[in-house]
Amino acid sequence: MQKQQRVYIYAFLSTLFGDYLSEKQIDDLKANKELLETLSPEALHWFETNNTQEIKEALNSDYSSLFIMNSQPIESSILDNKAEVQVGLQNPVMQFYFSCGYELNLANSKLNAPDHISLEFGFMQNLVQKDERELQISFLQNHLLKWAPIYLLGIKDMAKTPFYRGLCEFCTEFLLADYEHLMSKNGND
Repeated sequence: MQKQQRVYIYAFLSTLFGDYLSEKQIDDLKANKELLETLSPEALHWFETNNTQEIKEALNSDYSSLFIMNSQPIESSILDNKAEVQVGLQNPVMQFYFSCGYELNLANSKLNAPDHISLEFGFMQNLVQKDERELQISFLQNHLLKWAPIYLLGIKDMAKTPFYRGLCEFCTEFLLADYEHLMSKNGND
């Protein structure tokens, strides 16, 4: 997998998990049949057979149910039996960011947890852009792979739309494939 593909995928995942999709984002997805097909044939068919407003309403409802009301995609709340979100440098992900010189300003974000899946994907995007292979491996091993695949596979069955079902499955497969890619002898892009 090429560096630019990986950068794009991590940016794409960061955007999709960060907030509701806008009409423009939905229209962009509708125009990208190849991407929808990659997520799932059902997602492609669903986008082709519904108008933007219907898709937006269904996706907004599904996003709220999956990622806000039932279970937020936040590492510390998933891994901690108390379901508490750790903030500041008591959060291991924030410590990792800090040790890498990565500045995260949550003041301008709707996401209040440094270990929200969207922010973790954004961090991986940054590491890929900077060719920080060892840090990518370490972050996947110590953070994303410890919780995200299990979380996504569990939440996938709760999804009402084929888009979020496909996204959860794609994301799980991508994380595992990306880690395998990094661990291979050819992991350098």
